[in-house]
Amino acid sequence: MYAIVEIQGQQFKAEPEKFLYVHYLGDATKEGDKLEFDRVLLADADGTVKVGAPVVEGAKVVCEVLTPLVKGDKVIVFKKKRRKGYRRKNGHRQYFTKVLIKEVVA
Repeated sequence: MYAIVEIQGQQFKAEPEKFLYVHYLGDATKEGDKLEFDRVLLADADGTVKVGAPVVEGAKVVCEVLTPLVKGDKVIVFKKKRRKGYRRKNGHRQYFTKVLIKEVVA
């Protein structure tokens, strides 16, 4: 059983007892909080596939927050134009929230 769920504008494949790293959900979430995401776009229950238009009615994904703030890998953005003396270096580090999928209700 799995579901395709939309969380903060991104689509994830949610399966029970799997981990997801989603974009940082804000200061309101604490370790151990239960979250429910009801924007389920597709649900598969033992071979029976339900496709939403745009969402599947009555379907939801129940998650538990394991780590509210996880820092992603650093990404270096380097711009250069040759022979012009133009160089810009910038870094970025994305914040994530680690959640555990408890169940998929379809």
